[in-house]
Amino acid sequence: MKDKSKRIALKNILKRELKDPEFSFYFQRERAVSEIARLVRDARLKAGLTQGQLAQKARSSQVVIARLESGTDGRVPSLELLERIAGALKAKLLVRFEYKKVA
Repeated sequence: MKDKSKRIALKNILKRELKDPEFSFYFQRERAVSEIARLVRDARLKAGLTQGQLAQKARSSQVVIARLESGTDGRVPSLELLERIAGALKAKLLVRFEYKKVA
């Protein structure tokens, strides 16, 4: 017997679900948290610091840095914390708005 299950591409499901404002809000929020986590981790590694060393320089704790880098905490890091991390890494924190292209 052939498997008659219909395959649906994830991008098609996502395109449909992103039309829901609530879903879109939470999706974009999780995307931003994941991107922040990746950027902090990459910058820390580039600086050759351990989580503990970065935490000390940023006046935070290793647990906070680990939680932030995991991207699974569910909380959005404060601008104050990100600014301290940027300063500890001798970097500049940039925040920007991106607008959808209108056809």
